Amino acid sequence: MAKRSFARAARQPVMVPPEFADRVEALLARRCCDVLGLARRAGLAVAGFERVSEVARRGDAALLLFARDGAAAAGRRRVAAGARGATSASVLDAAELGGVFGRETVGFVAVGPGPLCYRLLTELERLAGFRAAAAPGNTDSATARPPRQDDGTRTHE
Repeated sequence: MAKRSFARAARQPVMVPPEFADRVEALLARRCCDVLGLARRAGLAVAGFERVSEVARRGDAALLLFARDGAAAAGRRRVAAGARGATSASVLDAAELGGVFGRETVGFVAVGPGPLCYRLLTELERLAGFRAAAAPGNTDSATARPPRQDDGTRTHE
């Protein structure tokens, strides 16, 4: 908005409401939570330090999510150290993660491999890019994709 990118793309003046960025961020966060909810209902996502640690140690986690405002750094390191080949991200708040699992807050989430994991990672990357400008200094974001298992269910990128 500050660079007038919309106006240049439209080749005419464009009025962008001041709350536009906040609305887009909220919609992206809701979209991430919706995909995470699908993964939870499919049995691919678990929450809580102990359950996430167990899933990570077994190597069943393709994606580890840490609440960007709640999970302690020492806990993050312990879970990530035990994980084999899992990507980690810290993009959603503890309250946002908690809403998906029917709790007040959640600090740790593990998501198993599959199409929903890759869809969630795509949505997290979008939100991470958006929240990076809103919350500078958040360096632990979704940037790398976990290794994809070829199960024939994903037909396009």
